[in-house]
Amino acid sequence: MADFRVTISDSKSKLAYQVAVTGPAANKIIGKKIGDVVSGDIANMAGYTLKVTGGTDKDGFAMRGDLPGPARRKILVAGGVGYIPKADGVKKRKSMRGNEISSEISQINTVILEYGQKPLNEIFVKKEGEEAKKEKERPKGRR
Repeated sequence: MADFRVTISDSKSKLAYQVAVTGPAANKIIGKKIGDVVSGDIANMAGYTLKVTGGTDKDGFAMRGDLPGPARRKILVAGGVGYIPKADGVKKRKSMRGNEISSEISQINTVILEYGQKPLNEIFVKKEGEEAKKEKERPKGRR
């Protein structure tokens, strides 16, 4: 059975949320490709619509939108997802994952297309003390 970590980006508030998706909801995502639209119900977000924008597999290899299928392959790249060349014209052979979601994928990146009735801050409630913990971790001095 597949387990995914779904990262949901909100372009309005410029925040991202992470949700663990397991069980039957995770099986609904298998077979989808980068660019496909999925229901927010998979992440307990009724009324929301999400668009798959990418992801990584269990070993950290990035999914690439122009590479068909779910398999990991070594391809020659000159830029784009997964490789930034140091100089113009530099190419490198890199391992990349295809654009189809399989059980080997561990993280799926999504962006919100349509918003539901319930606001996101009610769906993703911060635990008490999280803000105080983050404040403690910040270094003192200049801010």
